[in-house]
Amino acid sequence: MNRRFPLLPIVLAAGALLAGCHTMQKLVPPVKDMVPPNLRPPENSDDPLKQAQQRLLDATPCCTSFADFSYQDLLPWQPQPFTLGSGSSVANIAGTHSYFLAFRLPAGLKLPYRVAFKSELNGRWLKSSYLFAPTVVLLDSGFQPVAAKDIGLCEHMGWSNESSGAFGSFTVDDKDARYLLVYSSAAQQQGKTYWEQSPATFNSKATLDMDTSGSFSVPHGPDGTLWVGMMNTTYAKAVDNAICKKPQEGDGVLNTLRSALPLPWSNSTSSTGAGAGNGPAKAKGS
Repeated sequence: MNRRFPLLPIVLAAGALLAGCHTMQKLVPPVKDMVPPNLRPPENSDDPLKQAQQRLLDATPCCTSFADFSYQDLLPWQPQPFTLGSGSSVANIAGTHSYFLAFRLPAGLKLPYRVAFKSELNGRWLKSSYLFAPTVVLLDSGFQPVAAKDIGLCEHMGWSNESSGAFGSFTVDDKDARYLLVYSSAAQQQGKTYWEQSPATFNSKATLDMDTSGSFSVPHGPDGTLWVGMMNTTYAKAVDNAICKKPQEGDGVLNTLRSALPLPWSNSTSSTGAGAGNGPAKAKGS
């Protein structure tokens, strides 16, 4: 006896199942989208740093001497962000192309005072990121340099974006200083900044094949976001507590205490003749 099952209910059930799968695909994002942005591999196979360097090299400079810059903008009274990159003016200083910022200094301030800097990581993930490392030139009223310095950057991870990044500072102590030029010298663009948050910390074969080498340094690049302005309390704390290099490895707290505070039964006190292994001390006259 042949059994005939109604075809319509089966077709409807199959359609509902397919629709449910399609709905689930919409609700559940792809696995790659569930990985945090800083852990994802770069979407572009080309090196973003090399691309940025080439764009800067191809740009036509607008300024080649310190007198060519416009110093109309007053140095901010507290750090403000400035984006340097495509669309920004380019200078040629000592044969090196660089994006730049130019400021006039506030008049009448008591010397010395500090200028704060913070460079943000430029990149979607840590291993392919880089930093704009600033160089500072102080100029007098005749646009002659009175001081110049490559700013050393040190990493600080705070409780907010304002107190996180690569920090540095510069002290203005020359009474003739009138203008401040910020750019990135050839040495700065070729340098690196130590970063405590190494990519090795995030290594996971299931997501990325990251570099698991010990220390990690973020290379410097030609563009990025740089905060510049008069030093405030938040930035002062970040600068003064930032990590500039890998901490030196010691022998441990216990060994340090042992060497600093020798115990009564240490070798230094056993030379009296009553040390272990010499037997009991003989009584005088025995």
